[in-house]
Amino acid sequence: MSRRVLILAHTGREESLKAAWEACAQLHGSGLIPVMQKTELGDMVRFFGRLDHPVEVLHDHVKLPDVELVMVLGGDGTILRAAELVREVDVPLLGVNLGHVGFLAESERADLAQTVEWIASREYTVEERMTIDVQVWVRGQKIWHTWALNEAAIEKGNRERMLEVVTEVDERPLTSFGCDGVVLATPTGSTAYAFSAGGPVVWPEVEALLIVPISAHALFAKPLVVSPRSRLAVEILNRTDAQGVLWCDGRRSVDLPPGARVEVTRSATPVRLARTHQTPFSGRLVRKFELPIQGWRGPMPQAEAIHTGPVPIIRTPRPMPPLPSPRHAGHGDAPDPSPDPSTEK
Repeated sequence: MSRRVLILAHTGREESLKAAWEACAQLHGSGLIPVMQKTELGDMVRFFGRLDHPVEVLHDHVKLPDVELVMVLGGDGTILRAAELVREVDVPLLGVNLGHVGFLAESERADLAQTVEWIASREYTVEERMTIDVQVWVRGQKIWHTWALNEAAIEKGNRERMLEVVTEVDERPLTSFGCDGVVLATPTGSTAYAFSAGGPVVWPEVEALLIVPISAHALFAKPLVVSPRSRLAVEILNRTDAQGVLWCDGRRSVDLPPGARVEVTRSATPVRLARTHQTPFSGRLVRKFELPIQGWRGPMPQAEAIHTGPVPIIRTPRPMPPLPSPRHAGHGDAPDPSPDPSTEK
């Protein structure tokens, strides 16, 4: 059975076009069939002038469910665009970073050939990343329904006017404050917008939801980590006429008038990411953020078990009996009186 790999690239950049060209050639050389979208394939043909190997066109020659894996050439923005395409068909994504941090990417540009070899030999695993379901309500009517892999970010619509919001967890109000916005994020999004807003880094395997205020004018407006079963909500208060805007993964947006309500819950449909490395998440943090680790010595070697002898028992000595009290004259024998120095000769 033929194995097909869809290549998605940011074809507006020359580096992405070159990487896509190399990926197609290497996949073909490994016995796999490269697949591209018609517009991106057209951009590549116009740039290089011709193709030395056959490339199938998505939706013309092959359907998306028939693709084994999607190789994404670009940064996190390109991976988020790919997630929109494949989320409903259960096809994993494997990112090759051509951007800056590229936290969602699995490989770097220099590892492209090695990545193709891993795909050809099926040396990759697939992990599921939590997504969130996002609804917007205005005057009791649902006006928008979408999802997000990283976050739903509520931001002020005008630079000169801050938003007045109230946050809610499990249908109970928590606190209200003025702010520049609020980020409702997944663990995957904890290293994206929520991280820039001062939120905590959450390991991907931790099931949780995050609430991170942006530049809040309040005493108790700290980042919160709540249960993945919780229902989160943020309401734009009517104290002012400040408008807001909701962005999901920085790609889809809707305006939020005063009185609008944004509700976020865990989605039943995750995004699947392919992994070729078994590097722990802490190693990914160090590599992507270039964290200083000089001086680290590592875990101490396991020493032989030390067995102690019996615990010595310290016996408390018996208390001494109290000394007899001196007896007064006329009550029995009295101690000999001390000699009077004046009677001594």
